[in-house]
Amino acid sequence: MRTRMDELLAIAENNDGFVTATQARAAGIKDSVLARLTQRGRLQRVARGVYRIPYFPSDRLAQYREAVLWARADGGPKKIALSHETALVVYHISDANPSRVHLTVPKTARLRRRRPKWVEIHRVDLRSSDIETREGLPVTTIEKTILQIVEETGRVGLARGALRDARKEGYITSERARALSLLLKRYEHASTARRANAVTDKA
Repeated sequence: MRTRMDELLAIAENNDGFVTATQARAAGIKDSVLARLTQRGRLQRVARGVYRIPYFPSDRLAQYREAVLWARADGGPKKIALSHETALVVYHISDANPSRVHLTVPKTARLRRRRPKWVEIHRVDLRSSDIETREGLPVTTIEKTILQIVEETGRVGLARGALRDARKEGYITSERARALSLLLKRYEHASTARRANAVTDKA
């Protein structure tokens, strides 16, 4: 006989062992059942509305999936994406190793749940064309990722390395790569000019 735990396992198989209360309700599983299974140690409550099956094997992207499920739980925004340095990790480009999971959400998004300390929220209204799916995760496109990194962090070196790797992997066309390369050069020149003006003003 199929148990409630079996039903939760079926859901969790596509989410690295995670399941949300919303997903459980859609399968006819009440919140009281989730609470009871948590008390018994069959589930772990990792955030409000997000649970994990403790014995389920997780992969290197498990924390990223948890961040996405956390933001979308209980009617949260749908148009979100892993972004910035986190997106580079998903694409396997550059040597980025962010200490936090970067997540971009709409400017007006109401995240009612307490934000995990390891999640960094960026509020930008992404277009549908700014988001694609990689390994089952919503992630900003290569172009949007590079633009966010250089415009919001000023890390031109990281952006240039990511662009080089993205072109090598075939994630971006040579035409778009050239356009982004020119943009990075303009940004770098403008940044250098601002620093020089700042030094002059202080003198």
